[in-house]
Amino acid sequence: MNPPTPSDPLTIYPQDPEWNPPVVRPSVRFMMSHPAHWLALGFGSGLSRIAPGTAGSLWAWASFLVLSHWLDDARWGVVIAVSLPLGWWACTVTARHMAVLDPGSIVWDEIAAFWLVLWLAMPMGLTGQVMAFGLFRFFDAVKPGPVGWADALFHNVDPAFDKTAWVKAGFGIMFDDLVAAACTLMVIAVWRFI
Repeated sequence: MNPPTPSDPLTIYPQDPEWNPPVVRPSVRFMMSHPAHWLALGFGSGLSRIAPGTAGSLWAWASFLVLSHWLDDARWGVVIAVSLPLGWWACTVTARHMAVLDPGSIVWDEIAAFWLVLWLAMPMGLTGQVMAFGLFRFFDAVKPGPVGWADALFHNVDPAFDKTAWVKAGFGIMFDDLVAAACTLMVIAVWRFI
């Protein structure tokens, strides 16, 4: 197999002398080896072998509903505000330790972004929540328009030549899901207006 080039959508850096070979499919042991891994892998939801992004979004939905018994709007605002820079750090560290710029198993971006959607769109009944979930998954998975642009921003960074490549990659992991959340919220706003 030829080594991937920095323009590949999922770039792996097997020749990075500082790190072990790439971790394409993380394990529970990998997740528990560092607090950043635990957070970035969505407390285990990112370990799903099938659609980890969907598993992370489902975890976000369930945890939002459970935590809403104790968190009012202001506290949710604080939780989400803290989750974004904390998530950037966790995604950066985990991507670097995996030696993969944008691993599919990192799902903290889905969790924080879907929390944001639910926080701003609630109250909604079950039908509205299902629609919000479906819209968010559509924008995150298909990546139309601005979401695709945001996703591609940092896929061309090369850790061999750019000392800030992993920080950029961590930001990129978070950023495209925030754009997907914004698109979801715009559709919900239009739907409510009509």
